[in-house]
Amino acid sequence: MNTALKNKIFAFLCFAFLSANFLSAQSNIKDDADFWSDYPSEELADFLILKMSDEELLSQILMFGWAGAEPSELLIRWVHERGLGSVKVFGWNTDNTELVARSVSKLQEKSQLRPLKIPLFVATDQEGGWIRHVKGDTSDTPGNMAIGASSYPMDSYYSAFYISREINALGINMNFAPTVDNYTNLKSTVIGPRSFSSNPEHVGQLGASFVAGSIDAGVIPTAKHFPGHGDTSLDSHGNLPEINIDYQTLENRELIPFKYLIAEKIPAIMSGHLSFPKIVPNGVPASLSKIFLTDILRNRLGYEGLIITDDMMMNGATMYAGSLSRAFRLAIEAGNDIVISSTTAFWQENLWTSNLELMNHNTEFRNTVKKAARRVLLYKLNYFKSKNAAPLYPDPKKVKERVPDKEGQKFFLNQACRSITLQKKGENFPLKASQGEKILLAGQNQFPEFFEQAKKRYPNCAEFKYDYEMGPNQAEWMKKNIESTSRNFDIIIICVANERSAMIASSLERTGKKVIIMSVLSPVGVLGFNWADSILLGYSYSPYTFKALFAALNGEFEPTGKLPL
Repeated sequence: MNTALKNKIFAFLCFAFLSANFLSAQSNIKDDADFWSDYPSEELADFLILKMSDEELLSQILMFGWAGAEPSELLIRWVHERGLGSVKVFGWNTDNTELVARSVSKLQEKSQLRPLKIPLFVATDQEGGWIRHVKGDTSDTPGNMAIGASSYPMDSYYSAFYISREINALGINMNFAPTVDNYTNLKSTVIGPRSFSSNPEHVGQLGASFVAGSIDAGVIPTAKHFPGHGDTSLDSHGNLPEINIDYQTLENRELIPFKYLIAEKIPAIMSGHLSFPKIVPNGVPASLSKIFLTDILRNRLGYEGLIITDDMMMNGATMYAGSLSRAFRLAIEAGNDIVISSTTAFWQENLWTSNLELMNHNTEFRNTVKKAARRVLLYKLNYFKSKNAAPLYPDPKKVKERVPDKEGQKFFLNQACRSITLQKKGENFPLKASQGEKILLAGQNQFPEFFEQAKKRYPNCAEFKYDYEMGPNQAEWMKKNIESTSRNFDIIIICVANERSAMIASSLERTGKKVIIMSVLSPVGVLGFNWADSILLGYSYSPYTFKALFAALNGEFEPTGKLPL
């Protein structure tokens, strides 16, 4: 027998001996114990980790999504045969809320067929407002910037509370919200109305209230995108944004909201695919950086919760790493506890096989995986054994009773009213139908509530419709068309939701007509429209927002929202 083989055998025997002694030391934990056994969480987490194979350890820190209406057989196999730790519900498979509940039940049933019976974290992006991945019957809410405009922490708390009660009814136990990025770069196309405000203190306070509401409704909140996505116009889904600020700026601006949430014991934080070359050179994203996640987030800020990557299928991560498998490895080494892929990995995909092989011959990497898996397990033990956890097996028959949330519907309308901002008050505000002017409504085909709410108050108005997404040629044609159409009307009420619709609205300046602008989503595009008669800001295309906008225009209440920029 050669020396190398003898050393391997000796190391194995030592490990077996130490493991046996450790398990015997845990004399109060029986060898057949599983996740649901009645033992202290810290001790049970250690016990379960020692019982887990390398495959189970690595699987526990992975989160996969699925592309169809129901989980694929491949995803079910990952859960049943490898003990996948978490799954993600994306927006492309959520039009039927009852089916979402059945899918969650099916996946959790498979998790409970495994010997250790470790349940799944089931996550989604239900931020409110613009980002609402679980659709179907769930509430389409006014969103973060509307909360920032009302400026009431109560609005943030109850928004999270009712959003979370709805997804809790579907068995979803983790939400990738709140977004606590400051709205620093007003040209941002990815953050915009997802931000509470451009004021970091304001963002931190409202974010903390959102976290409290989520927890009270039985859903684990996740603050994002650490260390801050607000000072870039680029979207990390397609690029790796570079944010050229120094550490002092970062600490005094981007990190302020996270400091608030860490003080409130936020259970999870999402790392962003963002490069800060003046802080960490060579273009490494924060999501793959040990400096950002371990040195800054863990050690300097004292964060003890879960760190979860943004989707690793985004170009912001893979462009730097060069390959998906290397991106996964770097993410684990940097200090992430859960690594997300929006798609389910193939059974022998390199991101799995290469990192499993690395665990076999690299003790440091294996210990890193093991430490992350233990942190995930400990959070699962504390969450699932609480009295407030989302059901493992949600009853699809009861979904209609809880989704949409009846109390939430009343709240979201009131919250929308509190958010409406009268940016400019003209002679036609408020606008009463009895004044007899000929009114033209101009808005997006995709927003039927805009036209419905208008016609309830101004039944004789005419309609001019265009698409939310338009190419430059179509937008130019619409500009000319609305300008000529408006000649036959006294007042034009136009909905502005993005850059293209702002272009269309701008053509009305030359007409000399009375123009009332209703801005939804980011208000940045209309802030310079001083030529308009009146400007109302609503911050979302939620049905509640359109109700509130037209109620304000009709004089049914006095709008008190303040622009949070």
